[in-house]
Amino acid sequence: MAQAIKAIVDFVMDILETIVFVGSLLIVIYIFILTPNQVKGASMEPTFKTGDYILTSKVTYRFRRIERGDVVVVKSPKNPDIEYIKRVVGLPGETIVIKGGLVYINNQLLEESYIADKTNLIEGGCLKENQPYTIPEDAIFVMGDNRPRSSDSREFCAVNLNNLVGHVFYRYFPPEKIGFIKNPLPKSIR
Repeated sequence: MAQAIKAIVDFVMDILETIVFVGSLLIVIYIFILTPNQVKGASMEPTFKTGDYILTSKVTYRFRRIERGDVVVVKSPKNPDIEYIKRVVGLPGETIVIKGGLVYINNQLLEESYIADKTNLIEGGCLKENQPYTIPEDAIFVMGDNRPRSSDSREFCAVNLNNLVGHVFYRYFPPEKIGFIKNPLPKSIR
């Protein structure tokens, strides 16, 4: 009888050790490697809709540079408790201008097939019609794909790289849209 109880206790302890190990591993992955996020709001339509679930890699940019067209999660410059899902439009040191609803980077038109509407300006925001804005060397310029419904760098200027949470690389819900998130821009303009 004592051996049976010892065997049961050993079995339970093995299960608990496994649970603690797996739980610890998941916590380390969550804190240092990737984070799940849920899309809330219409700012990234048509690319993402409210209720989509995505995975954000916190390590991608340790292995490669940020590219124009990447979808990223950034902390709000106004309230770091809020995270935004946006697309990188301008890179450090570049100059951005909005003219007639179109985006120009270093005097070249940015062809954006992924946006829902023309790029409007936000009253009282960072950008003014036809006025150049140079992105600081330690920052990126981000915008939502649904420009009329997005709070982004047009409003609060470039986002410091310290506020970059990570690179959105995978959508895991809804089931019909499961898959890796591809950068829609040609390599030549990234």
